[in-house]
Amino acid sequence: MYQRKLEQKIKDNLFKRKVIILYGPRQVGKTTLVKKIYDEYEGEKLYMQCDIPSEAEHISKPEPSLMKKYFGNAKLVIIDEAQMVENIGVSLKVFFDTYPDVQIIATGSSSFDLANKVREPLTGRALEYMMYPLSVEEIINTNGRAHYMSNQSNYFKYGLYPGIIDLGRESAITNLGILENNTFYKDILTLDNIRKPKVLQDLLKYTSLSIGSVLTSNNLANELKTTSKTVERYIDILEKMFIIKRLYGYSNNKISEIKKGYKIYFIDIGLRNSLINNFNDMSIREDVGGLFENYFIMERLKKTDYDNIFVNSYFWQGERGLEVDYLEESDGKLAAFECKVKNRKSKGVKTFESLYTNSEINIVTLDNYLDYVV
Repeated sequence: MYQRKLEQKIKDNLFKRKVIILYGPRQVGKTTLVKKIYDEYEGEKLYMQCDIPSEAEHISKPEPSLMKKYFGNAKLVIIDEAQMVENIGVSLKVFFDTYPDVQIIATGSSSFDLANKVREPLTGRALEYMMYPLSVEEIINTNGRAHYMSNQSNYFKYGLYPGIIDLGRESAITNLGILENNTFYKDILTLDNIRKPKVLQDLLKYTSLSIGSVLTSNNLANELKTTSKTVERYIDILEKMFIIKRLYGYSNNKISEIKKGYKIYFIDIGLRNSLINNFNDMSIREDVGGLFENYFIMERLKKTDYDNIFVNSYFWQGERGLEVDYLEESDGKLAAFECKVKNRKSKGVKTFESLYTNSEINIVTLDNYLDYVV
């Protein structure tokens, strides 16, 4: 079992009179983590699996006395797949206000459902955590750097889902296909506001082939023969289903800067490779630059999130298409990261450096990227 960085953070905040909400994509290990915390707790406890309707029904009505009757003397209550519970936010609010000494941990695989249901009712009452597929740091902390490096090529091909990374090629590809189908057909296409599933499929395929490219909703709409409003709505859904992450352009109103557009990265590179059915080694891939860029940026986002490094994340684009892949802004200071399979400073970095003379410039390569994420 991999040691997850969120485990200690959650344990440190147990019984601090806060509901703990754990978000994240399917199969990243949320249930494994909360079950571990549950098993180690020695007091009275209750585990609810709310994708079972009869379980969810017990807490669907916001009546604290009825919920307490079902919880009994439990001091720790795990509500797994909480997004399946009708009125979950209101139920948790009224129960917390009545019984604040009971520690509730709720998990959800879709912020599209769960965040909308709990965020407003639980304002000031909850701690929220985002759980990703395994991070490079978690793998190295568990298995060591030598093990990571010997398996690095597989991680770039099959991604970092905990149930997939230790599988062989055939099993990894099969399981990624199952995950892709479950995420797409069971989660996304069942939403009421998906009226153009073919457009959504095409959008996923197009963006998976456009990693590292600056996109606009108007251009995507033209490519997919739909409206920019539809594109925006579907991208928003894909973000809230933890499939993609969108970065916007940074601008400090320099004359030569272009802020228009965004870049889209996939939360897990293995799922992206499954979408385009390409599991070749990096040495023979035409998309190696975008692949490495996606991998590094997601690892950097995991690190800043897990380690409470509070930054705003962007890319930068200047005139004539000059770019810097990734920027972090904190307290008025900028750190620039340019991903290169080979170590060389691009024209974009040189231009950015001339505009922001006090910024930190980092050229990230396959030889040194671990220095920035571990």
